[in-house]
Amino acid sequence: MIKLNKPSCLNFSAPAMGLHTLRLATVPLTFSTFTSRLFLKPIPPNTLQTLGQFTRHVQPRKPFLVRAFSASAAVQEIPPAQASDSSAARPQWKASIDFRWIRDNKEAVEINIKNRNSNADLGAVIELYENMVNLQKEVEGLREERNNVAKKMKGKLEPSERERLVEEGKSLKESLVTLEEDLVKLQDELQQVARSIPNMTHPDVPIGGEDSSAIRKEVGSPREFTFPIKDHLQLGKDLDLIDFDSASEVSGSKFFYLKNEAVLLEMALLNWTLSEVMKKGFTPLTTPEIVRSSIVEKCGFQPRGDNTQVYSIDGTDQCLIGTAEIPVGGIHMDSILLESALPLKYIAFSHCFRTEAGAAGAATKGLYRVHQFSKAEMFILCRPEDSETFHHELIQIEEDLFTSLGLHFKTLDMATADLGAPAYRKFDIEAWMPGLGRYGEISSASNCTDYQSRRLGIRYRPSEPLQTGSKKGKASLPATKFVHTLNATACAVPRMMVCLLENYQQEDGSVVIPEPLRPFMGGIELIKPKLR
Repeated sequence: MIKLNKPSCLNFSAPAMGLHTLRLATVPLTFSTFTSRLFLKPIPPNTLQTLGQFTRHVQPRKPFLVRAFSASAAVQEIPPAQASDSSAARPQWKASIDFRWIRDNKEAVEINIKNRNSNADLGAVIELYENMVNLQKEVEGLREERNNVAKKMKGKLEPSERERLVEEGKSLKESLVTLEEDLVKLQDELQQVARSIPNMTHPDVPIGGEDSSAIRKEVGSPREFTFPIKDHLQLGKDLDLIDFDSASEVSGSKFFYLKNEAVLLEMALLNWTLSEVMKKGFTPLTTPEIVRSSIVEKCGFQPRGDNTQVYSIDGTDQCLIGTAEIPVGGIHMDSILLESALPLKYIAFSHCFRTEAGAAGAATKGLYRVHQFSKAEMFILCRPEDSETFHHELIQIEEDLFTSLGLHFKTLDMATADLGAPAYRKFDIEAWMPGLGRYGEISSASNCTDYQSRRLGIRYRPSEPLQTGSKKGKASLPATKFVHTLNATACAVPRMMVCLLENYQQEDGSVVIPEPLRPFMGGIELIKPKLR
């Protein structure tokens, strides 16, 4: 049994997520994956032949990583049994944030913080960093003095002189211990305060709130109906496809059962999406749906007061995922990848869980905003110089998918205030939903540059000749660099269902299945009203 402290509801744009509490009963729980249900019905031979064709397009998996821990980005997890009250307040991990760059570019960083409506305290970060640098110099100075004393004691000395050096060494040691403890506390405080600083922003991103977002592309036009149209809730009820009432009794508001052809439609959407994206060289994944809270934080999702988006499991350091971006980002955590293996491109299926605290109103009704849903997410790790190209590739894949389904949509270059902390730039796609009478977001694609990789510790080693510049003439490996990460929604099932049901409804109450999905639904072309 799972008890939600604050039932509320779900947003596909994955804003910065906070923590929300789940209380687990003592009965063991099993969170099964959805993929075991993807092919419940036998697939016709022609469909299997189609699947065989697209799997041949998938690129063979390359050897890609060497597992290594960097001191600057190492995970410092404290097991619950060993954690003390004093250690609980310390950060459990450290991000490789370039504090010197932030200090040297403080004007640009300050403008960026303002444009993104962030509450980051840049002044505190710079002050803490300068204090840390000064304290490090003091520590290094004392260490040098201590070493000099140790060197002096190696020679022949008068007893009185040796005794004086021993006392001086003890004094230096005590002072050094105190300063080192202060340095650790200062470094921890700096890490905590600096994590709130958002990523920098692409120069072409519009400045302002959501209303300032720019339309970069529009596809199709709204369908003109010659009969009174229904929204997806009414269609779902009339066609016996969706049951909110029973789910509300079982789980609470904003949960739902899918029934009959709606179940096949969900599986068809996911299988068709996977097949299309795999043709582009993406490796399919299913992911854990429970992750450590530190992974959520490293991906840039942070608590924001009462408007939390992440369910945390009470009494543990674990959370339910709000997007597959989080567990996929963690696959290569604390790793050094080979440049020859990049880019790494994944298409991941998962269930997603979001509290949607603070969400209310007509815009949230039905399937549009729910607590739990199925989603296929694209994720790329690449070299820094390639990330902008791959960002455009991701949005092109999304646009091609939705065009194939005959949807009318527009692509937006989202304004600064609508960017989550990790995003350098974000494109959203909003599709026309005639039953709701408005456009609704169905996907997004974000370039996070090195914001997540600096927190997750994901680097790559350039394929360059060995360096021979050392004094001893020994060859050395080229310095590692942080990868860039990108993510994009390929298919968020509930909102895709809203679009398909509302746009493909017929005057007799039936709903036409778009042609690309029919092979994945056993050839079903039409969802008809059930005979009473």
